Amino acid sequence: MLAARAGTRLLRPSSLYAFFKQSPVTLPHLPGPSRSEERKTDRVTRVPGAMELRERAINIKAAAASSEHGGSGAGAAPESFSLGPVLTSVAVACCGAFAFGYHLGVVNGPLEVIARDLGFAGNKAMEGMVVSTTLAGAAIGSLTGGGLADALGRRKAFLMAAVPMLVGPLLCAWATDFNTLAAGRALTGVAIGLSSSLVPTYISEIAPTSLRGALGAVNQLIICVGILGVLLVNVAFPATQWRSFFMLGAIPAGLLALGMLLSPESPRWLQSQGAAASAEAAARRLWGPAAAAELGTAPGAGGKPEPEVGVADMLGPRFRRGVFIGIILFAIQQFAGINALVYFSTSVFRQAGVTSDTLASAAVGATNVIGTIIAASIIERAGRKQLLINSYLGQAAAMFVMAAGFTLPALKDLSAPIAVCGTLAYILAFALGAGPVTGLFVPELNSSKIRGRAVAAAMTSHWVCNVAVGQTFISAVSNYGLATVYSFFGAVALLGALYVSTKVPETKGKSFEQIEAELQS
Repeated sequence: MLAARAGTRLLRPSSLYAFFKQSPVTLPHLPGPSRSEERKTDRVTRVPGAMELRERAINIKAAAASSEHGGSGAGAAPESFSLGPVLTSVAVACCGAFAFGYHLGVVNGPLEVIARDLGFAGNKAMEGMVVSTTLAGAAIGSLTGGGLADALGRRKAFLMAAVPMLVGPLLCAWATDFNTLAAGRALTGVAIGLSSSLVPTYISEIAPTSLRGALGAVNQLIICVGILGVLLVNVAFPATQWRSFFMLGAIPAGLLALGMLLSPESPRWLQSQGAAASAEAAARRLWGPAAAAELGTAPGAGGKPEPEVGVADMLGPRFRRGVFIGIILFAIQQFAGINALVYFSTSVFRQAGVTSDTLASAAVGATNVIGTIIAASIIERAGRKQLLINSYLGQAAAMFVMAAGFTLPALKDLSAPIAVCGTLAYILAFALGAGPVTGLFVPELNSSKIRGRAVAAAMTSHWVCNVAVGQTFISAVSNYGLATVYSFFGAVALLGALYVSTKVPETKGKSFEQIEAELQS
């Protein structure tokens, strides 16, 4: 995710996430006992997914193993379900993602006109605060959103997020002075931060195992649709209509609130609370006949809630590995230079003869979209881990090539085209892995009991590192040169590839319960 930077007309787009085919899906289940016997056996015998799930089911329940070899249900037809209910709920949640992207870019075009109309034209500090208050609000929202989601449930947390998502833009639209505008932007930032934690958590929990990667990628795809949408608004309408821009930005909040009133709660959160009957009802609403198989035997399935988990428990042996992997992955994502590269891309394109900031942003955005769609089409086959490793290697290669273009005399005449091609190659590599997979890994690697707070911790890492890179990039370039800074980013990307290859488990096709067991082993 990329923040917009004040004082520039550069749009700082988020990483794009994947697209998916909207078609009915057939989920396999383990051959097992007959329907009459099925109620007497553990539901783990019907967990869908990769072959590893079959092995885990056998280990958990010896009876399941014997039934697999000789049960009357062997060879039964797989259960099918339509994706309609799941896609509807994903679309509702993504109203928050669209608002996220839209409000990151809404002030980029009309900022000078806003400053003139509200009486702070020429005051760079106040112009910067229009953006920085949003980032501060986002940090607060991301830090608190996970706790709300874990304590109150995903739906209630979404409904709470819809309040600042609605009030913030309306305050900006009706502002007659800087203070009102800043307050509105801060509230909008809180909503952005809440959404950054809630949307990936909810989608990961309502998605069937076989499509969790593709559906999880939709979050970031819609964020970037929001960014590109506000870019089109800036192109189509004069900056003097900036109040209308903010009013348009309030629409997703209303859709989110209305949609969440009609959407099911996360079955996995209900299960973690011991609400087995409610969890089963929500699961059947989402997944139909495959509900029991998808829910599996997670803690809380027997109707008893898991013990409350505090911060100290999150740092304990059961949970800490997943929590720290999320924090580290987002730190690597930011310190590998994605925000800095996008920040500098307008200057790079200008040197190559592209004088329009809008065209530069469109080129970066289009490359991001293409890369993400490619990633979505292969994520369930190639796996998250390999995509992420390849992505970091591609980012490192692009950074080192650009650094060479800036320093080697033989490449002086080619420095501009090398910079343009290197920038687009880096964005493409980012979109093929580091963008979509980082956000997908975090909810997958954490238990439903702490998933909201774990995602919040990772997103807080994202925002803190985002600001750190943004605040130090210009001074670092001034002191050490662009080639040195880009080489540093390339080195971080290489370290990221090494970290993922040695420390991060593959999650493709695995249930949440199996992933948690592997992390604890």
